[in-house]
Amino acid sequence: MDAVTPASDAADADAALASAHRAEWAAVVASTARLTGDLDLAEECTQEAFARAVEVWPVRGIPDRPGAWLTTVAANRARDELRRRTALRRRLPLLVREDSADHDASWHADDRLRLVFTCCHPALSREAQVALTLRLVCGVPTGDVAAVLLVSESTMAARITRAKRKIAVARIPYRVPDAAELPERIDVVCDVLYLVFTLGHAPPSGERPVRADLVDEAIALTRMLHALLPKSRAVTGLLALMLLTDARRATRDDLLPEQDRSRWDRALIDEGLGLLAAATARAADRYAVSAAIAAAHAQAPTWNDTDWVRIVDLYTLLGRAWPSPVVTLNRAVALGMRDGPAAGLAAVDAVAAEPALGRYPYLPAARAAFLGELGRWDEAADAYADAARLAGSTVERERMRAQAVDARLRAAVDNSEGEEAGPVTVDG
Repeated sequence: MDAVTPASDAADADAALASAHRAEWAAVVASTARLTGDLDLAEECTQEAFARAVEVWPVRGIPDRPGAWLTTVAANRARDELRRRTALRRRLPLLVREDSADHDASWHADDRLRLVFTCCHPALSREAQVALTLRLVCGVPTGDVAAVLLVSESTMAARITRAKRKIAVARIPYRVPDAAELPERIDVVCDVLYLVFTLGHAPPSGERPVRADLVDEAIALTRMLHALLPKSRAVTGLLALMLLTDARRATRDDLLPEQDRSRWDRALIDEGLGLLAAATARAADRYAVSAAIAAAHAQAPTWNDTDWVRIVDLYTLLGRAWPSPVVTLNRAVALGMRDGPAAGLAAVDAVAAEPALGRYPYLPAARAAFLGELGRWDEAADAYADAARLAGSTVERERMRAQAVDARLRAAVDNSEGEEAGPVTVDG
């Protein structure tokens, strides 16, 4: 077993365990799955390894290499369980594993990538792909996965169980696809990783405006993909988009116009810009175009210096090639920033009936902002209240409520001033 560092108190052990869970969960699950060929057993043994750490670390000290300690404990637990499975049927692996020697060494990948490609296999539904990736790769508890994806915990548990059973029954390979298969498989993986990143960057529920664990895991896995496929336009553009967006993490408590840009991570911005240049050296895909929009914000010294002409053009390109209601709404907002609040409000109202945006809080928030600029404060207050009801994180909900109150006060001031002035009359 690994050397240990004495824990000064239980709090040190708790902090180390929380850090290990964020950094090591996926690697421990993936390593154990490679040993057992059974996702259920790998997850169970990983959970038991963390439970053992809760008991041992406060007493014996924190291992110098927590990940290695957890992997060893999980592997030992898995071997014990496999020995107990005396029936040949139960000893057979439930995943088809292929010897890495069968592939060119250049395609060797981290165990976590094997797990990602398994979770994102095209035989699974998109809902199952995302749920498995969040649960097994990111280590998000089933209840939290359910909250993030806005379903009940029992529904999510059943969905995850069905997905793992399908992997077993269909004998889905636990491996990174070979060079011939990668091009058709990589888009699905990029889509799932981007959704994981988005769920972390703008959580649909919870106390925090950012779920750093999901953001960090999505970026780490995308970096691995980029190391595996440095010439992939999709992967390069996706990593650029993630980095340029995440560079603003420290200021996410504030709206973009109010963010202190000196707190943005310039190293991430520079890295993202370099990746964007590489991604757009060839025909750009939707991730590269989205990254270019993020770059336009990142390169503006102030909110007032933002190049809205370029951003509108980029959203126009994105909407034509890869249409979606959210892209249309974002273009409408950019149009209002370029052409004025009346144009923006008209563009936002034009997309307001889109069913996919029915519970999207940024639609009423955008309406509210333009209505406020037009001095229509009563309507703005109502729109901010609608946005607050739909907001996911507590921080955003409270921000929208505060803006609704402010708009209501402005409306009251405007109304009182009108009443004091009184109507203009002519005495006959």
